[in-house]
Amino acid sequence: MLKGRKILITGAAGNVGYPLARSLVQNNEVWGLSRFGNPAERRKVEALGVTTLAVDLEAPDFSGVPRDFDYVIHLSAITSAAGLDYQRAIRVNAVGTGLLMTHCKGARAFLSMSTTSVYKPNPDPWHAFRETDPIGDANLPGTPTYSMSKISQEAVARFCALQMQIPTIICRLNAAYGETGNGALPGRLFDTIRDGQQLVLRGDPNPYSPIHDRDIFDQLEAMLGAASVDCPIVNWGGDEAVSAQDMAAFFGELLGVTPDVVSRHFPGSQTGVALDTARRMAITGPCKVHWKDGMREMAEAHMRGRPVARA
Repeated sequence: MLKGRKILITGAAGNVGYPLARSLVQNNEVWGLSRFGNPAERRKVEALGVTTLAVDLEAPDFSGVPRDFDYVIHLSAITSAAGLDYQRAIRVNAVGTGLLMTHCKGARAFLSMSTTSVYKPNPDPWHAFRETDPIGDANLPGTPTYSMSKISQEAVARFCALQMQIPTIICRLNAAYGETGNGALPGRLFDTIRDGQQLVLRGDPNPYSPIHDRDIFDQLEAMLGAASVDCPIVNWGGDEAVSAQDMAAFFGELLGVTPDVVSRHFPGSQTGVALDTARRMAITGPCKVHWKDGMREMAEAHMRGRPVARA
């Protein structure tokens, strides 16, 4: 367990950043950097005991940001908010990463969070993507600029790691979830079913390798320990491949409803991303949270005080 370190988390109010900050602040000095467009989210992070910094990575001012962090966990990203503005997405996700790495070049390790959306779509929906598989435009409906801007981010991170000798690791995150992850994929699926709305999935099956935020925290130190100036790339997902259809059926059982699920074909788009996690397993060992156990906990958290919509 990380102890006594000075740690910077970008995106500290997000689905991954908030639970990480909550856990890390117990034994470390944690700083949270974000645009913090919503003041309530900043107060929420500060309530954990985290020192916050309001910085917009599209045009960052790092004048108030320390340089002496032991570790930097870079989670901030722009996704659907960029619309079709690819240049803006690249400025935030790629150029912003380079500027952050330059400012924090003295860190012991820098974790740059990427996404499994960087993989070129494969005709086999159950193909387990390896880190060496082809990358390309995932053509994701709703987030058209995301995959290409994150590919750009990976290139920038690899250059900065080598040029400035910053031990770095690129983690391609799959479907992270947990009790606080209201905006994460499994949480959105559950909320849609709970609220009696139709769930539209891109493909049947629509597989993922979901990972609970407790496993992310448990594996973080090992991931940081694997950082090097050669900038390894690691798939960060759970050990079990699960389709969104199976998640939906499980949520329906928990809620006592029959989910209204439809699948649509989006030409040229990823139908989902199941992972080969052998490289991650060699670094971190196996996950501890079974997907049904973790998602049951998540469902219970989302249900507190919320009625189920029934037909």
